[in-house]
Amino acid sequence: MATHLDLEEQEQLDQLKAFWKQYGNLITWALTIVLAGFAAWNGWNWWQREQAVKAAAMFDELQKAADAGDAAKTAGIFNDLKERFGGTAFAQQGGLLTARVQFDKGAPDAAAAALNWVADNAAETEYRSVARLRLAGLLADQKKYDEALKQLAGANAKEFEALVADRRGDILAAQGKTEDAKAAYKKAWDTMDPAVQYRRLIDAKLTALGAAPPAETPKTGTAAAADGAAK
Repeated sequence: MATHLDLEEQEQLDQLKAFWKQYGNLITWALTIVLAGFAAWNGWNWWQREQAVKAAAMFDELQKAADAGDAAKTAGIFNDLKERFGGTAFAQQGGLLTARVQFDKGAPDAAAAALNWVADNAAETEYRSVARLRLAGLLADQKKYDEALKQLAGANAKEFEALVADRRGDILAAQGKTEDAKAAYKKAWDTMDPAVQYRRLIDAKLTALGAAPPAETPKTGTAAAADGAAK
């Protein structure tokens, strides 16, 4: 019996050697690639975390400079931030903040440059839309109406639809395109949440153009009760 088992084990061993000779290199390479990929993934996550921590610290410095009204220092930190950590949300926020400080300090061209960077490089649609919305306002102040409208065309985040329509109405009104302005304001009024106070300003703009929206009467009595029952 022992001899039979020894022969059987030897046969299995020979088969294993033959299999490994044929496929050993392939298996080794496959395992190496999997393990390398796993190590790379862990390394990437670690690097991402490190990047985020460093970017956050730099943004904190930018915030302090902005709060102090130091436009030069704010711009300098932002330049470093976008060069070293341009793919982070901190860089995008830093661009918007830098633009605000530059504008407040009477440097619209520098503000526009910061906004352009965010509009062109931000990963999130929301940041790009905010940048284009503000940039359109700067351009409109400079009477560059066509350029301002082009910026608004690229501000397509759903959350800012009403504000984009409102800004478009302002630009069209400044161009003397009254009917187009009415249509833009009407879209802004229809789109904006009635609970937002800014909607009252849009109402005033429409009224000034002779297109006051219908008054919204609060539901009372039977109508309110019926509405509540429906819900």
